[in-house]
This record gives sequence, C-alpha cells and structure tokens, in this order.
Amino acid sequence: MLTRYATLFDCVEVNSSFYRSHRRDTYARWARSVPDTFRFSVKLPRAITHEAGLRGCGAALDRFFDETAGLGTRLGCVLVQLPPSRAFDARVAATFLAMLRRRHAGAVALEPRHASWFQPAADALLRRHRIARVAADPAPVAAAGQPGGHAAPRYWRWHGTPRVYYSAYDDATLARFAAAVSAEPRRTHWCIFDNTAHGHAIADALRLRELLSRHARGD
Repeated sequence: MLTRYATLFDCVEVNSSFYRSHRRDTYARWARSVPDTFRFSVKLPRAITHEAGLRGCGAALDRFFDETAGLGTRLGCVLVQLPPSRAFDARVAATFLAMLRRRHAGAVALEPRHASWFQPAADALLRRHRIARVAADPAPVAAAGQPGGHAAPRYWRWHGTPRVYYSAYDDATLARFAAAVSAEPRRTHWCIFDNTAHGHAIADALRLRELLSRHARGD
C-alpha cells in the first residue's frame, strides 16, 4: 500500500509511532519501498509528549531516534504534538527542545494546542531552536491557523471540519488552503490531511494538489 501511495504523493506522516514504537528494520523497509525523493514525517511518542510532559525523556528520545534512523535520508521531519492541557512553560520547553536538538538537526514541527503557546515568548523560543509551529485546522485559537516559529518548514495539519477527523473539506476551503501554501512558493511545505476516519484525506489531498498546480501555472 505504501508503494502505491508513493506513486501519487511525495510524503507521509507516520502517526502510529505516537502509540507504539517500531523497529529500526521496519522503518528501513518502509524507506526501501518508496522513491529517493519521498519523505516521512514521524510523530513523537505520546510517552514523551503526553505522559512525561516533556520532562525526563532523554532515554525515550534516544530510543525514538535510534529507531527512526532506519529511514536514513528519507526522514524529512519530526512532528511533536502536545495535548490541549499542556501550557507553555518556558523552562520545561527550553530544556526539552535543547535535548531534542542535541539528537536531531533536521526539520521539526510542533503542534501546540494550549493558547499560551501562541505568545511572542513561545514563538521566540521555537525560532531559537529552529522549530516550526504547525498551522492547524480547526485552530484551537486564531493564531494556530497560521504557521509560526521557525520558517522552515511550513507544516500544515488539516484535521477536518466541522467534525474533526471525519469531515471532508469543501472546495472553497481547499482553495483557501492552496492559496496560503502558494503564497510562499520558495518554502518547503508539508501538507497533511488528518481527516482519515471516513477516508476523505486522499481525495482532499488530490484536489489540493490540483489546485496547487493551477496556482503554479498562474491559472
């Protein structure tokens, strides 16, 4: 299935890593099944983001990056999603991001869902550690709908509205997404549809790709 998927798209977000670890050999097998230009984004385990609350997780980070090393150059981004209850704590966040950066120099995107993360101090900390802030839909606060933090990459996660994970996007909304992505053509953009519960993500992604092509042609 992954091999077929990779004939249509050039990236995928691994969400299962949030719930359970995968062996390095598994990641290596996935890497071998896709073209050289294909990239994986891998979600950090909930044991780190939700259960440990970003504290005391050096060993867990070591294990995660040892496993994902199986992807080699096809590891394109690491996604860090925080629970809605996780407020911004500058000391905890700075310690965690420094730990993460000691282990991984590549692209990282963070999806906070507490309003306190959308303040200048949090944004400055993310920029300092070269961490992109995810632009999400639906946005828990208005600022969450736009990218923040470090400018590379731009990471968009569209979860479905009005019913999260279940609803398809109408054409007007997809056109708005395409316009936002096309407004920065020289940046790397990760465009991830998470409305998978009823299978709408693939159709929405194909339609977005069509709309992006029109923007590129100037239609």
